[in-house]
Amino acid sequence: MPELPEVETTVRGLRPVLEGQVLTWVEPRRADLRFAFPPDLRQRLTGARVTGLGRRAKYGLIDTDRGDTMIFHLGMSGRWRLDPEAIGTHDHLVLQTGEGRRLSLNDPRRFGSVDLAASAALADYPAFKALGPEPLGPELTGRYLAAALKGRSAPIKALLLDQRIVAGLGNIYVCEALHMAGIAPTRAGGRISLKRLELLVTAVRAVLEAAIEAGGSTLRDYARPDGELGYFAKQWRVYGREGEVCGCGATVRRRVDSGRSTFFCASCQR
Repeated sequence: MPELPEVETTVRGLRPVLEGQVLTWVEPRRADLRFAFPPDLRQRLTGARVTGLGRRAKYGLIDTDRGDTMIFHLGMSGRWRLDPEAIGTHDHLVLQTGEGRRLSLNDPRRFGSVDLAASAALADYPAFKALGPEPLGPELTGRYLAAALKGRSAPIKALLLDQRIVAGLGNIYVCEALHMAGIAPTRAGGRISLKRLELLVTAVRAVLEAAIEAGGSTLRDYARPDGELGYFAKQWRVYGREGEVCGCGATVRRRVDSGRSTFFCASCQR
């Protein structure tokens, strides 16, 4: 599933094509993805000018001058295609700009979503109301984590994946950040010192920023809007490396927690 770096990479790829442009053609090519398209999507977006693009957690945001924001989620297999030679079976939403550029939202598994919300009230959008701070924003600090995790006996990995604590973190990048910070994924969140939580915040930012710079991690169907594949997977420290040698010389292990694979080094993560 595309995670925060993949969504951020997607938004950055769409920005030079969409920002400032008028949407001259909006074509939903089916009634729904994971959820139904807004019934007035075509009417509300056709003729609107895109005023900005952004991201909240794992959602992409496309703002318009009509006070509407299109909110998209890539689901398991979604990606935007720029100027496709042909519109295919899995291209479920097509946009065209005044410059003649064409974009299609391609989603073979249809686990993604598209919605519209008032730009001025995005904080009240149902999927956003309970989200924690952005991991790349100033609100995420060691002290914030210490307060949020106080008294919690759940494993730190599970707590970091809780979107109410930190928004947008996913399995790959939590495994990588915990390894960089030297913290065992099974350690109780409420028993980690402030000093180590500060190291963890630094590691989270470093891992996400490196992944964004690399264009994300290519998993199954994900690719950037320009069709290029993300290459952060080549930099993975532990994720997907079960049985390989960790940087400390020990062996990377894998365990399954709540149906998700956790990759870690028992030697350098405590």
